[in-house]
Amino acid sequence: MMALTANRPHLIDRVPRPRGRLTADAPLGPQTWFQAGGPAEVLFRPVDRDDLAAFLRALDRDIPVTVLGVGSNLLVRDGGVKGIVIRLLREFTRISVEGSEVVAGAGALDLNVALTARDHALTGLEFLSGIPGTIGGAVAMNAGAYGGEFASVLRSAEAVDRSGDIHRTTAAELGMSYRHSSAPADWIFTSARLGATPGDQLAIARRIAEIDSARLDSQPRSRTGGSTFVNPPGRKAWELIDQAGCRGLRIGQAQVSEKHCNFLINLGAAGAADLEALGEEVRRRVLDHSGVQLEWEIRRIGVPLSVATGAQA
Repeated sequence: MMALTANRPHLIDRVPRPRGRLTADAPLGPQTWFQAGGPAEVLFRPVDRDDLAAFLRALDRDIPVTVLGVGSNLLVRDGGVKGIVIRLLREFTRISVEGSEVVAGAGALDLNVALTARDHALTGLEFLSGIPGTIGGAVAMNAGAYGGEFASVLRSAEAVDRSGDIHRTTAAELGMSYRHSSAPADWIFTSARLGATPGDQLAIARRIAEIDSARLDSQPRSRTGGSTFVNPPGRKAWELIDQAGCRGLRIGQAQVSEKHCNFLINLGAAGAADLEALGEEVRRRVLDHSGVQLEWEIRRIGVPLSVATGAQA
């Protein structure tokens, strides 16, 4: 934990007072799919975009800021995250339909956006039902699955930068490529406008059901962080991992899934250190076996426990 001393005030005493909620030493592990990791030094839940912008504008520039989505493709290190961690809830989860476009807050679940489009007989967004995250994260990393990707449906997005300035941008301006966008690192996406086309509601519903069935058949539904490594060009990460003999590999309570070996699983009591060490061991074995260097798709944030406590590694 990030221990406090009697003569050292907590960060929460240094930050602006927003309309939203501030929480000191907020546990983050329970808010992630891995169910592992340390606390946020300060967790901030803004009421709306203007609350977020005003807070960032007044915040000292030396205080780091991290955005947390639904925690699906994320590993929080055991020492926690220093500075401000922002979660976009409330107003940021709203979804509306304007003609053939769906407007979604950055905190809206990708699945809920797909279901909203289905309910309005709009097609083209079904693939979102297979992405276990939020719209904000999907914009930032050009998320994709089941034959679709965000770059193909994003019409425009709105973001707030570290200075509190508001930006509006198009997909073309974001320079999207495979699992990547060129958005500035300090941008926090707050909403997105997605294009769709009128379609047959039953066909849309069937496609979403097919995607759900495919996920059930091929992916673990335990404490996992989703797809661990990016597919290298022309290759499948899971095949490289399997060929390197890593299926079922364990470090402590962290395991490579037997069902889909591009997934890491927390068997119950794994710390983030074990999960990250297992991922690095998989990378080493794949490199030795095939010469391919796997790149992490899971976002890893925070500091190791030894750094947070000041202990010797």
